[in-house]
Amino acid sequence: MAKRVYARRYARAVFEIALERKELDRWQADLEKIAVLGEDDAFMELVENPKVSFEKKAEILTKLLGDVNPLARNLVYLLVSRRRFGMVGDIAEDYHRLLDDYRGIEHAEVVTAVPLDAEEKKRLEEHLGKVVGKKIVLESSVDPSLVGGMIARVGGKLLDGSTHSQLLALKKELATGGLK
Repeated sequence: MAKRVYARRYARAVFEIALERKELDRWQADLEKIAVLGEDDAFMELVENPKVSFEKKAEILTKLLGDVNPLARNLVYLLVSRRRFGMVGDIAEDYHRLLDDYRGIEHAEVVTAVPLDAEEKKRLEEHLGKVVGKKIVLESSVDPSLVGGMIARVGGKLLDGSTHSQLLALKKELATGGLK
């Protein structure tokens, strides 16, 4: 839990620097590049090894990071020196979320009974965009147990328009005699 809080703080600070310097896309690319290093077990073992000097770690990082923004490189050095490099993936993820929010983009997860074609996805993105007032980026999946309809999760809200949930609601209504 504390790790996520720290990651959000770092991401917020990085986002404010990127916004101030008008380098939003560059920071995103640099953070993605840095996050890839955090996924390498051998690299993480080296970075977290207290027997390896910070100078040696910094030398290796300089070679691996290449043309990364000097401020992004300083962030990496800071994380390594504080033994928090393991949260770099979370920082990149939170930064991406902040960037999307700044640009008015919302991600939606939609589950349907049958696959959506390109035109249906486009119409659904437009419809959900009007509902939430943001541009929607749709990620869809299929669950045949839904029978029909869809379930959409947008910005922490769940919109359940599946046939299954409608049948359950009807069953409940019939069981109570339609009385509330």
